[in-house]
Order: sequence, then C-alpha cells, then structure tokens
Amino acid sequence: MTIAALFPHGISELFQWKSIAFGDTFYEINKTAIMALVSTVICILVFFGGARKKALVPTGLQNFAEFGYEAIEEQIAVPVIGDHPHGYGKSWAPFLTGTFFFIFFINIWSTVPFVQFPATSRIAIPMLLSLITWVIFIAVGFKHQGPLYVFKACLPPGVPKPLYLLVFPIELVSKFLVRPFSLTVRLFANMVAGHVLLAVFALMTHELATSIDNDKWHAYQAIIAPLPFLMLIFMTVFELLVAVLQAYIFTTLTAVFIGESASDEH
Repeated sequence: MTIAALFPHGISELFQWKSIAFGDTFYEINKTAIMALVSTVICILVFFGGARKKALVPTGLQNFAEFGYEAIEEQIAVPVIGDHPHGYGKSWAPFLTGTFFFIFFINIWSTVPFVQFPATSRIAIPMLLSLITWVIFIAVGFKHQGPLYVFKACLPPGVPKPLYLLVFPIELVSKFLVRPFSLTVRLFANMVAGHVLLAVFALMTHELATSIDNDKWHAYQAIIAPLPFLMLIFMTVFELLVAVLQAYIFTTLTAVFIGESASDEH
C-alpha cells in the first residue's frame, strides 16, 4: 500500500476542510477557526467558571482551575521569570496560564474522534501566538531597560569591543528575528507530524479491514489489520502527551524571553 493509494488527492487533503461563506462577503468560518473559537470558549468557561464560586475547599471546576493556575505559576512563571525587581513572575502567571491552556485545548483536537485535526497544524495559529510573544517580550524590554534595549540585548558585557561588529548582528538576528520563527516552526511541525501519523494508521486500519479483491476477503489482511489499529491507539495516547508537552515548551520559552527582557543582566 502506497501513500498515493492512501491519499489519492495528495497529503494536503489531511488539512483541507470546506469553509462556510456568508453570501458574497469575505467572512468565512473553517475548521481551524471553529476549533480556535471553541478552545477560547473552553478556556473562558474553565477559569471564569472556576473563579465564580470560591469555596474554601475547592471541588470540580474550581479545583481544576486552581490546580492549573498554581502549576503554571509555581513551575513556570516564578522559577523562570523570577521575583527580581523587574521580574514579577507572579504578575505574568495569568498570561502564561492562558497561553498554556489555549495551546493545550487547541492541540488536543487531534485526539478527538471525528475531528482528529489540531488547529496548530495550520501555521497561522502558531505564527500568531509567536508574534504575540515577540511583541510582548520586546515591549517588556523597552519598558524596563529603556530605548537602548536592543543595543543592551545585542551587546553582552565582557565581550571585547572589536568583536561587537560581529556579535551585534548575530545577536540581533538570533534574539529578534529567529525567535518567533523557531517558536512557530517548533509547534507547527510537531503537531503536523502527529496529525499525519494518526491519519496514516487510521487509513491503514480501514484499508486492511475493508479491502476486497473479487468479492473475497484476504485472510492475511484480516490478521494484520489489528496491528495498525493498536498503533493508532498508542499514537493517540502519545499525541495527547505531545499536546501537553508542546504547550509547556511554548509557555516556558515565552516566560524565558519575558524574564530575559525584564532583567538587566545578559
């Protein structure tokens, strides 16, 4: 069985979904937009719903919301950004918590039956999130280090002055141009890879279980059909782990960039 047999219209059909257009307007709703909207609503319901009734002993939704917030605050915000004069790790906990759970909820669509499509496998979503991070850490840098922030960030102390001509462009590209690109590609590529693997094993299972030649079952196909199905189950569980891990990595790197921009030490 070849890739051409599994995807007669090309591998790109895994990422296609017809848009819903409203008359002759340019407004359209597609699969990615729906998942992003639903994920946003879920985040709002979880945290606003969890904070609506503040019980002394949290249960249910409040327990989940508090656990998630405290985990991000204690494991990412405070340890990474810190509490130094310009750090204020705790003040960034709400933003980092929202970032983590939005990416998590938008990633796990890849494991939802009949959907199995992470919105982050469309590069526009990771790119938008990366650009938000990029704008924020640059704004934080200018706020706490003044108008010479770019020069301070690109001219680390201790480097011989003659080397500044070489170091400055390297630091400028790596810190201000490569960062949003690397954040985008890391999230996008990992979710695309998982989506393709799940689709391949699902299609292999279907083809092996339903393939008919001259109206007769191939006995060997019936025997080996459970193998890709077992791999599909394993990869679905693994994809859930990847969804959490990618959300954690993106959030942690965001915290690293913010903490670095807020600190005078480089």
